[in-house]
Amino acid sequence: MEELFYKGGPLMYPILLCSVLALAIFFERLWSFYQIHRGTAALAAEVEGLALKTHIEEAIIVCQRQGGPLSRIFIAALRLQGRRRDQIKTVVEEVGSRETAPLERYLGLMGTIATISPLLGLLGTVLGMIDAFTVIAVQGGGTPATLGGGISQALITTAAGLSVAIPTILLHKYLSSRVDRITLELEEYSLRVVDLLGG
Repeated sequence: MEELFYKGGPLMYPILLCSVLALAIFFERLWSFYQIHRGTAALAAEVEGLALKTHIEEAIIVCQRQGGPLSRIFIAALRLQGRRRDQIKTVVEEVGSRETAPLERYLGLMGTIATISPLLGLLGTVLGMIDAFTVIAVQGGGTPATLGGGISQALITTAAGLSVAIPTILLHKYLSSRVDRITLELEEYSLRVVDLLGG
């Protein structure tokens, strides 16, 4: 494997960097989503129970202790208790969009990695073929042994670029679907509290 890496030429280094970055983003986002999701259902149930009993100050204290996006959305709603439903809903939607925006952090970079990895592989292919044709031009034909270096470099970098891009695209799609699910979940919990508070 190490021998293949060195045979691929200098463009193997940026391709390797792309793969490391993509993996780092994936695990960082997974951890972040876990932190957001953890205790969300329990918090929503507790805040709904307190809101039903109109223990608003207690509900705010619970949210402040818990922290996280849903807590901040709840606090914004709880502080408007007694106002019209549409007023509370408007504020909750504004706070919600602000709180869910960070969920997509680094996903743009991951999409860029998925795009440029095969392009780096293609560039390696072109450079490898240039080397092969340079040998032909200099030696007037060349032998399979002398041509092999350039052609193998071309094939290795292409394979490496694709082997980084394909999993990265799949991981990006998975993370995007997780963002959608978390956003929908936060929205559902928030609207239930809005319905309880709206006058």
